[in-house]
Amino acid sequence: MYLWVSAALFAVFILNVLLGSLGIKPNLGVVPEMLTLLAAAVFFVLEILRREAAEKNSQDN
Repeated sequence: MYLWVSAALFAVFILNVLLGSLGIKPNLGVVPEMLTLLAAAVFFVLEILRREAAEKNSQDN
């Protein structure tokens, strides 16, 4: 689930960057853009940790 949230937040970030590169005023400013990318990275790390814990639990059984 965290991976989907991360992908959605990263897609918002990429869309904002693309809009800015096309000359269209981006919806997000500098700080919200950074927070969006940070949140995407945090959710990605949470998914990695969740999967590692699940793998460790399956190996312990």
